[in-house]
Amino acid sequence: MSLIVAFILILATLAIGEIVSIRTKAIIPSVFVTALLFLVGYWTIFPANILEVAGFGPSIIQVSMFLLITHMGTMISVKELIAQWKTFAISIIGICGICFGTLVLGKLFFPWDMLVVATPPLTGGVVASVIMSQAATAKGLPTLAVLAVGMYVMQGFAGYPLTAITLNIEGKRLLKKFRNGEIQKREVNSEEGEKKTLLPQLPKKYQTTYILLLKLGILVQVSIFLTNLMNKAVSEFVICLVVGAIAAEIGFIERRPLNLSGTFGFFMTGLMAFIFGGLAKATPEMIKELIIPFIGIIGFGVAGLVIFSIIAAKIFKESIPMAIAISLNALYGFPVNYTLTNDAAMALGKTGEEVDFLTGEMLPKMLIGGFASVTIVSVIIAGIFAKML
Repeated sequence: MSLIVAFILILATLAIGEIVSIRTKAIIPSVFVTALLFLVGYWTIFPANILEVAGFGPSIIQVSMFLLITHMGTMISVKELIAQWKTFAISIIGICGICFGTLVLGKLFFPWDMLVVATPPLTGGVVASVIMSQAATAKGLPTLAVLAVGMYVMQGFAGYPLTAITLNIEGKRLLKKFRNGEIQKREVNSEEGEKKTLLPQLPKKYQTTYILLLKLGILVQVSIFLTNLMNKAVSEFVICLVVGAIAAEIGFIERRPLNLSGTFGFFMTGLMAFIFGGLAKATPEMIKELIIPFIGIIGFGVAGLVIFSIIAAKIFKESIPMAIAISLNALYGFPVNYTLTNDAAMALGKTGEEVDFLTGEMLPKMLIGGFASVTIVSVIIAGIFAKML
């Protein structure tokens, strides 16, 4: 397969997902459709290395992840970051719900070792999946090693539509209040750039693509340095988020730098393609053999997540749909949470102001919820569960 053909196929799957999402007003999320198309593609005409063939190699994906997360940090004020402590708490409670659902309810139907291997990937991302896969392999349990990888790949099929539904419910609730004048639009992102900052703002004529990307690169390197300084006690991605927020607050970098540089879409495209590239490992044989454990364990985990999220919503006075959406971040994390939130805002908002309002209300919670679960808690849980095998 040639480079351009591979590129066209990847973009076609992403585009079809967006079209379906727009036509259904995000009831069927773009990531769900795209994941299905990638799965069918890998089973038919996609080569396993289609991402590399199309130019989306590991290096550009890693750069994309660092730049995008730092960019997301610039969208959140430090005051708002601190204020989102309830979001962290809700996310952690939701993960406790997953563990309750799989280990307590699931124990009635599945072997203990299977539950121990499957739970950490369900509470977070690829790192937890790798840890459990290696632990199962070391114990001579190859089927469970496949389960760990498959759980990471398949959990999104439950998370995508559920998140789309809850964000749509939350978006409608917020819009009703916004239109009635009960809630005002947050002006953090637009006003912060006009406020006096510690460092003088760069004149607009110097806000070029190269200069903006240079500053983002510097911030990423600072984040990596700080992560190593703390002996990697905290994920470097979490540090990128915080560093981005602080840098924008003091005026070192502009808000939404990738948008200003015109490169946001390119980096997001590569990163989304990489996420779906994980489906290359989901062979028909794997899914046939593990379909019952997949459905059962994910079902029990999500049931526990929903129950505990409702409790957390009551404790922290958050809306139930938003609390569930925050907790569901454990099933996918960034950048899917950004895409799902953007889908909902674009589908529900009738004007640019309404879209900005919905994004400002829901996106910070979704981003922080994702980092709390995927990059922090899931890795801790995986480290504990690997010793339980």
